[in-house]
Amino acid sequence: MINRRKLLKTLATVPFVGSFIGLQELGAKNIGTNTVAAKLERDFFKELGLRTFINAAGTYTSMTGSLMPEEVTQAISYGASEYVNLDDLQDKVGERIAELLSCEYATVTSGCFGAMSIAMAGVLCGDDPKKVKQLPRTEGWANEVIIQEGHQIGYAQALTNVGAKVVLVKTAKELEKAISKKTALLWYLNANTENGAIRWEEFVALGKKHNIPTFIDCAADVPPVSNLFRFTKMGFDMVAFSGGKGLRGPQSAGLLLGKRKYIEAARMHTPPRGETIGRGMKVNKEEVLGMLVALEMYLQKDHDKEWKLWEDQIDLISNSAKSVAGVSTEIHVPKHANHVPSLRIRWDQNKVKITPNEARKQLREGHPSIQTVGNNESIGITTWMMVPGQERIVAKRLQEILKSAT
Repeated sequence: MINRRKLLKTLATVPFVGSFIGLQELGAKNIGTNTVAAKLERDFFKELGLRTFINAAGTYTSMTGSLMPEEVTQAISYGASEYVNLDDLQDKVGERIAELLSCEYATVTSGCFGAMSIAMAGVLCGDDPKKVKQLPRTEGWANEVIIQEGHQIGYAQALTNVGAKVVLVKTAKELEKAISKKTALLWYLNANTENGAIRWEEFVALGKKHNIPTFIDCAADVPPVSNLFRFTKMGFDMVAFSGGKGLRGPQSAGLLLGKRKYIEAARMHTPPRGETIGRGMKVNKEEVLGMLVALEMYLQKDHDKEWKLWEDQIDLISNSAKSVAGVSTEIHVPKHANHVPSLRIRWDQNKVKITPNEARKQLREGHPSIQTVGNNESIGITTWMMVPGQERIVAKRLQEILKSAT
């Protein structure tokens, strides 16, 4: 059995594999709770010819998500130093996570996509080991998933990959009409809540009325911390979160929470079991421990203090950009998913003679490299994935680019 006190101590260290551009300019040593060695033994990214960057965009998989705190990398390092039975570890960590999040049960998954797939597989097969080996062949089974049209996105592939068939509806009335003996699951995408006519409570009530399990995808819905508890308490049978976004756990990990019977059914499709559709969705012992510690740390944070930091960082960049004649900014917080202070920057191109895409290109190709989001009309910036202090670099560089175009 893992000794948690021992786990949380610095039993081994992980050298940082790469330098964070901009730290030298800041004279910074801290990345959240991380302490960066003054001299790295080896700069792997530089050896490979790769540029690191300041992340002013957010928790995008293409940008490798988030940076893990030192305590998480210590847990990962500890996991790499010992052998343990994988099922036993998942059992104990699942119980611990369920205790922390006040739900029946939980398991660490291979990201939110993996959580969706094994959850769907568990619903399709229940506890029947013969069915487990048949996926994705589900002919003659209850294999349909009902989704609101406004919630249909590419990630629904996680459901169809294991043999489910998607049925789209617009209203609660259509949903009830679509329910049949072939209906296996009702699936809800929290990020697209505003795009659907059926809201959370009604969706859950429909599932309970017809005895069909409900699942909500909350991949990018932390913060706020309350979401970790909200949807299981609301009655959703299963809830999934990405581990490498706001929780700052391993990028390839995630969480599946909910009713024990569904989580245990989902586990039947995961390693160490072979001949299952989830065999390739392996979560190693290092990731399981890293995810647990990331969650523990997230729950212990001063979330109000962190929010104030983000607001101050956004204000700094906004004021710097607005100091250039013709530039305007809008500070906003997305209602669902990536719910953090965000900045949208626009300008009169008759006064500032550069397109948003060209400005983003200059930010990306400059020194240090700065990654942002946006479109033909604006630049989008968030600061929650930045190393504290990097907001000053972003503010200065953005101002320079815009001012030079006047």
